[in-house]
Parts: sequence; C-alpha cells; structure tokens
Amino acid sequence: MLSLFALSINHLDAQKTKPYVSEVWVSDLGNGNYKNPVLYSDYSDPDAIRVGDDYYMTASSFNEAPGLPILHSKDMVNWKLVNYAIQDVLPKEHFSVPKRGDAVWAPSIRFHKGEFYIYWGDPDFGIYMVKTKDPLGKWDDPVLVMEGKGLIDSCPFWDDNGDAYLVHGWAGSRAGVKSILTLNKMNPEGTKVLDKGIHVFDGHDAHPTVEGPKMYKRNGYYYIFAPAGGVATGWQLILRSKNIYGPYEEKIVLEQGKSKINGPHQGAWVDTQKGEDWFYHFQDVDAGGRLVHLQPMKWEKDWPVMGIDTDKNGIGEPVLTYKKPNVGKTFPIETPAESDEFNDDKIGLQWQWSANENVVWSAKIPGKDHLRLFSMKVPEGEKNLWNVPNLLTQKFPAPDFVATTKVKLFPEEAKEGKVAGLLVMGTDHASLVITNKADGYYLQLRKAPKAEKGGEEKIINEIKLKSNEAYLKVNVSEPNGICTFSYSENGKTFTNIGEKFQAKPGKWIGAKVGIYSVSDSKVARGGYADFDFFRITKK
Repeated sequence: MLSLFALSINHLDAQKTKPYVSEVWVSDLGNGNYKNPVLYSDYSDPDAIRVGDDYYMTASSFNEAPGLPILHSKDMVNWKLVNYAIQDVLPKEHFSVPKRGDAVWAPSIRFHKGEFYIYWGDPDFGIYMVKTKDPLGKWDDPVLVMEGKGLIDSCPFWDDNGDAYLVHGWAGSRAGVKSILTLNKMNPEGTKVLDKGIHVFDGHDAHPTVEGPKMYKRNGYYYIFAPAGGVATGWQLILRSKNIYGPYEEKIVLEQGKSKINGPHQGAWVDTQKGEDWFYHFQDVDAGGRLVHLQPMKWEKDWPVMGIDTDKNGIGEPVLTYKKPNVGKTFPIETPAESDEFNDDKIGLQWQWSANENVVWSAKIPGKDHLRLFSMKVPEGEKNLWNVPNLLTQKFPAPDFVATTKVKLFPEEAKEGKVAGLLVMGTDHASLVITNKADGYYLQLRKAPKAEKGGEEKIINEIKLKSNEAYLKVNVSEPNGICTFSYSENGKTFTNIGEKFQAKPGKWIGAKVGIYSVSDSKVARGGYADFDFFRITKK
C-alpha cells in the first residue's frame, strides 16, 4: 500500500518543475482571493476529493483519448493536469473511430483503503471502474462493474461497516427512462454489482432530469448530491436519509438566481485540512464548454448551504469572487498547460485525439524540436472532419485567446491532396491549412457547417504560397467564440483571411482548438507535416 507520506513525496517531485501559468486565464487573484471559474476549460461533470494535503479532480472525457483527466492541486484553486486514468477508451476497437459524445460520462473519484477509484458510466456498455495506488502513475486496467444500456453517472460508496454500494442515473436515449436514481449493492472490492438495484429517488414530479449523483455520509445521514432541471437551466438538489435506501428528504441548495452563472450543475463536496467545506460544480457556456466553479459551503441543521443566499429565499447563488480556501499554506499560482513547443520527448498532457490513438498517426522523436503528423487518409465518403480520428486538439482555455502554430508540409510523392494546419473543431468546424497542388503550395481557409449532420467542408479562401511552410493563427474572442483566422509567411506580419467563424460546441463538449494532417482518400499514401510549436497567448 502506498502511504500518504509516499504520495506527498511523489507530489513534491512533481512540483519541482516551474509552474505553468496561463497568459489568458488565471483564477488566483494573488491577494488571497480567487475568481470563478477556477478552471476556464471544458472539464465537464467534475468530481474531486482530498487525500491528506492533496486535492484530485477528474471529469468526463467522452470519446477523447486519452481519457479521464487527473488534475492535482494543493489549494483547490491552482490546478495542474498531471495524468489520465485511461489511455484507451473501451472497447478499444469500437472507439478506434470517433464516437462523439459517447463513452466516458460523469465519473466519480474516491479514495478507499489506500487506493484511488474512478467509476464512470458508458451509456452503451455499462459502468466501469479503474483504480490505482498512485494517481500520477499507471492506472490498472478498467473493470466492467455493471453491464447494461443507459447506465450513467455512477458513484461508489463504502459504508462504515464495509458494505459497498453504487448509485447511478439513467440515460433516456438508451434506457427509455431518465430522472430516477438507483442504488445497487456491490461486493466489498467494488468490482461487481450484486443485485438489480432499487430506485431511491424519482425526479419526475419536481426535479426532472435528476442525474449526476454523488453519495456521502455525515452525522448519521446518507446524502445524495444531484443536479436536476437540465445542464444550462437547472439547480443543485440535496437528498438525505437515515436509511441508505430512503425515504429521502429533498432540498434545493444552489440555483442561478440573479447571478450570471447558469445551471449550476453537478460537482463535488470537498473539505479542507482546516475544516472548511467547499463545493465544485460546472457551468455550461456553449462553445467555451463546461467550466469548473468553486463555491463556499457550510452546514446548517444537517443541510449543506452553498454559495451566498443573496435574495434570502433559502437557496444559495454562485459567487464570482471569494476568499481562497484555508489549507494552511500559500502555494504558487499554477494553471493547466496550454502551449507546447514540442521540444520534449512527448507531447503535453493537454492534447487529446478524437479516438483511440494509433501509433502511426504521429512521431515525437527524442531530440527533435517539432511534432510530425502523418497524412492519414480521410475515410472514404466523408465530407468533413467529424468522423476523422487523428485530430489532435485541446480545450478552449479562456473566453479570449490567440492560438498560433507553424507548419511545414511534406507531400512526398503525391502531386496533390495533402492537407495540414490549424483547426477549430465542433459541430461546425473551420481550419486554416496548407495543401499541395501540381503547381505548388496553397493556403486555404475551410469551413464545414453542420459537420455532425454530414455538411460538406468547403474552401472559403485560397492563396498561393511561396513555399511549403506558413505561420497560422486564430484569434478567439467573446461573445461565445468568434474566430478570426490569419496567416504569415515570415512569422512577423499576419494577414486576416476570410470572414469570421462562430465556434460551435461539440457533442456534450465545448469547441476545441488544435492541429491535424490528413490526405484525400483518392490520392497516394504517404506525406507528413511538421509542427514547430503551438502557442496560446493573449491578444
């Protein structure tokens, strides 16, 4: 068993590198206060725990690989992306092509008897579990705890006597029913469900679309924290009972009210070493994704009170700024990494593929100061990039930012049809790319409206280049992800190209920004593109 002391030593080693600080969004205000969101990135359905002096968070990753991000913090405000719990989404072959919006839904993370556990629901296959003794190391192979259709939003609970349970919700699109929460008995190891389950709450009467349950125990009460009312329009519901199977009393404890924070949706109760209570939840902002907020929390008459009750109706509202949690010390400002110079032996953890990675998609050779993406063929018959697996993207990091890359295209024997460049991906997508033709290299701005529905990608603008390399840039601005693309051949003077593009969210996720290299399905194999860097900066 890995002790908490050993874990803390590992984390001291991990913190020796200079903290990455974003140019475009920092929650820590540097004066003892923070602003929400603490993570302006699409960490949907966050769950978090404290183990000793360390805080860990995971979130939904859907079809993106690697999946189940692991974030670490020392003060609940400054977070670093440190690992992923799964490298491939299961079943591996099924998710070797994009199944956008499927796979890893609403995970929960727990620490039990010296091990970290994450449970999540796949609406098509069932509820999985993965565990480890060291969250920064390799996680064990996932276990299918409960097979079935429509099983989602799962959370384990080990009672004081060692009995194990699993509470979960239902996806109406697969199960034919939703807005109910079900409790199953598990074996003590948490690897197998032992019964068909008992419904412990029905939200149809007053709390439609109740989902995302998290189970806790305090002062003899069993608590289920669960959002209801819909992602963008709902509220945070608390259920409590002296019997784990109910009946459960109910109370709404957090709502948007007159605040600017819609939702607010599901999350996690976390306490500090000094006895403070806090609640993480997410807010859906469309193209920007589902952002993580931190709310103060206290207990009154064995009910949690979240946020600030500004209108005195007995229900809290989210705060935009507040004093930081008291963890006993002050820690450096840090944010998840965004830019990547591609100088290390591996690409940064911020990158994810649209499906399980095939090793032939890319090469990051030690000692080389660029990332090579090979010109993989677009599946025959596809009219856009929606079903292309080898897109390398990351989350939008702020409401306003600039992404810049330098790309050099090597088509090898092909006379035409190789494409590589900068991408903004969602249900609509747009890209600024270099491509080759018989008479040389061209810069193209491409757009695909309604990509999810098979909308055809079209060339909006085209310019002849002097060589096979260019600097590509996209300026993303409020409101809600307005994108302006530009290019340069010398890296100094940039020229805008084409009309503005409105970024759109993907399926259950925000828009993503990144790079790709593909080949028309009808041209010769081979070819690649070298990317020198990818930088996220302020305007």
